[in-house]
Amino acid sequence: MPDSKSSAPLSGVVDDPANIPPPRLGPPSTGNLVTDSFRSAFRIGEVPCARNSLLAGIASGVGIGFIRGMSAHPIVAGSWGVFTWALVSATSFHFCTKKFENQQQLTRLAIEKLPKQLRLKEKEDDKET
Repeated sequence: MPDSKSSAPLSGVVDDPANIPPPRLGPPSTGNLVTDSFRSAFRIGEVPCARNSLLAGIASGVGIGFIRGMSAHPIVAGSWGVFTWALVSATSFHFCTKKFENQQQLTRLAIEKLPKQLRLKEKEDDKET
C-alpha cells in the first residue's frame, strides 16, 4: 500500500521530468582510483552497451588477427588483432551510447507531453458532459 505521506502521484504521472535521475553507468565512486577501477572492471556488465561492444570487438579482433596471422608474423597479427579489437569496441560503444541517449531523450519528451495530453483530454471530457 502506498505511503500517504509521499508526494508522488498515485497515477504514475510525473509533473516534472527534470526530477527523474539519469540511469547509473557504473558503481558509485569512492575517490580512490585503484578501488574504483577494480570495482568498475568487475561490474562491466552493468554498463549499458559495454558487453555487446566488447564482444563485437573481441570477435572482430580474433577474426582479423587470425586472417592476418596467415600471412604475417604472430606479433604483427596480434598487433592487428588488438588494434581491431580497440577500434571496433570503441566505435560500437560510441554508436550504442548515442542510440541509448536518443531513446532516453524520446522518453523524457514523452513524459513531458503526457501530463499536457491528460489535462487536454480531461478538459474535452468536461466540455462534453
